[in-house]
Amino acid sequence: MKKAFQHCAVFFFIILIISCNTPDKSSPNNFLDAAAMDSSVKPGDNFYLYANGNWLRKTEIPPSEYGVGGFNDLYNRTQDSLHELLENISKGNNAPGSVEQKVGDLYASGMDSVTIEKRGYDPVKPYIQQINGIKSPADIRRYVIQLQKENNGVLFSSGVGADDKNSAMNILIFSQGGLGLPDRDYYFKKDSATTAVVKSYQEFVQKLFRLTGDDSVVAAKKMGLVYNLEKELAASHKTNVELRDPQSNYHKMAVGELNKEMPEFAWKATLDSMNMRGDSVNVQQPKFYSKVNELLKKAPIEAWKAYLEAHTLEADAGMLSSDFVNAAFAYRKALTGAQTIKPRWFRMVAVTDSRLGEALGQIYVKKYFTEDAKKRMLELVNNLQTAFDARINNLDWMTDSTKAKAKDKLHTFLKKIGYPDKWRDYSKVTITRNTYFENRISCDKNEYDFNANKAGKPVDRTEWGMTPPTINAYYNAGNNEIVFPAGILQYPFFELTADDALNYGGIGLVIGHEMTHGFDDQGAQYDKEGNLKNWWSKADSVKFVAKTKLVIDQFNGFVAIDTMHVNGALTTGENIADLGGITIAYDAFKLTKEGQDSTKIDGFTPDQRFFLSFAQAWRSKYKPEVVRQWVNTDPHSPDMYRVLGPLQNFTPFYTAFGVKPGDKMYKPDSARIKIW
Repeated sequence: MKKAFQHCAVFFFIILIISCNTPDKSSPNNFLDAAAMDSSVKPGDNFYLYANGNWLRKTEIPPSEYGVGGFNDLYNRTQDSLHELLENISKGNNAPGSVEQKVGDLYASGMDSVTIEKRGYDPVKPYIQQINGIKSPADIRRYVIQLQKENNGVLFSSGVGADDKNSAMNILIFSQGGLGLPDRDYYFKKDSATTAVVKSYQEFVQKLFRLTGDDSVVAAKKMGLVYNLEKELAASHKTNVELRDPQSNYHKMAVGELNKEMPEFAWKATLDSMNMRGDSVNVQQPKFYSKVNELLKKAPIEAWKAYLEAHTLEADAGMLSSDFVNAAFAYRKALTGAQTIKPRWFRMVAVTDSRLGEALGQIYVKKYFTEDAKKRMLELVNNLQTAFDARINNLDWMTDSTKAKAKDKLHTFLKKIGYPDKWRDYSKVTITRNTYFENRISCDKNEYDFNANKAGKPVDRTEWGMTPPTINAYYNAGNNEIVFPAGILQYPFFELTADDALNYGGIGLVIGHEMTHGFDDQGAQYDKEGNLKNWWSKADSVKFVAKTKLVIDQFNGFVAIDTMHVNGALTTGENIADLGGITIAYDAFKLTKEGQDSTKIDGFTPDQRFFLSFAQAWRSKYKPEVVRQWVNTDPHSPDMYRVLGPLQNFTPFYTAFGVKPGDKMYKPDSARIKIW
């Protein structure tokens, strides 16, 4: 289901795990990883390597991983905690229908590999039989709708979320989709790295067909039909950069009008069958739906049947026997470079968190998140809000009238920390210990119904878009909210016993990042109520656009891998948020006693510890395959440039480490980009 427009703090199109050494945290002195640093690198030449060079040299990426780093280590520790919880819960005598019973039995059913192997692909045979019976576009629609109601976004992406121009009310939202490759450009690029991914995907599709009984000739023919249909869909897709413009992706259309324009899609009948209420729909990318309408009419039924079979098997592969799981992993290897699959327990922890997230989350926060941590985090958030207010006051490029509206929006932020005030109801989910596939379907149907039921109703601003154990954070423009799950409120980002320099350089940066998303090139187009509505003076808007262009140009100059540059246009919002995050976090740090002091700890001043905390929290090392996928599809810059880019523009960093002309990071003051 489509979620509300969100900005996330971290690169998260993949989940990364490692086991790495963590500094001794028995005293505030030991939170920085001194052994990771490389003193042979001048801080002003490459601060990321100065802070992390030895770690980068010595750290190996394990065969089961496609990357290592600060986020990854925290994720690993959190998964271990969830694993312990789920092992204990699954062995307990839990009351039928309780969250413990559902969480424990979902996990246990996924761990029952004997039953899963014995069933093979029996669970999907009824789906394949339905596909074999398809004879018309109406049959195609009926099958797609069935899968959509199981929260399986085959062919298109549908959902319910706040209306961008009436944020208090939910609206139906339909977006482009239907592809098996990560992005439209994979269907058209001809470089060797892209063609290798395409080849692996095509082999994966053929393998799925062969696992369900087709010989190699038939499987190859059906794969060709699938790929060609996807390529036609891909040609209608907007690029990732084009998707970043909220105005051009808002098309509120009456259902009656859509029926006339796209009769093969049969909008009214489709929405009725999907149990989605509403007289209008935000069709975010109309060109895509016009293409779907065209293909429903002209594409051969055999092509559609092959497409639906492939995407059904692809979506369900992780719930079937090991042949299917391994086939899916072989394709993932081409995308990520990981050489071995994760252990089953690890995959089942992730499934339980994704399907029963707030049920598991209730149990997780009781053990791992304290009220003291929540209070301390709120204190940091409030301090950064104060610092941001002062920065807006002191802007030399913005008029007073726009400043007043910016501050009004800033102080209207809804702050969510740790976990929801009210928990999701999973009473309609049925979970038994020996039916893993059916358990997953029950969870997915419940998720779909939960979202579909919101159509045409007021937005519930208490809802969360992430589960409590998630190692991430986000800004949601529709709610004008900043959200920090309990998962990220741990070392290396947050630690109750650490000194302020470490916390402000870690989680403070994340807080400032999310706050700035409310004022980046996308977030700045939404008012304090979450409506897509201009609140800027014309002159201020022109100046802001000019400043964002400087950010784009700066990041276009960074080389991610080989000759592949960072896409400054795709990463604009995240880069603005990183720049704002470091400036606001630093200003808030200077409001603290330690921030106003100059006492050294382990040879570093408070300011130096602040910047080192920032750089070490973002350390990472990835396989080349991941970096290429990242640059193609992810709106975040590679981690090194998330450190170097903002610091090149931040004068207090120059002062803290004596950066001077001739140093590689040095930029004259007049060339340093200052936005928020």
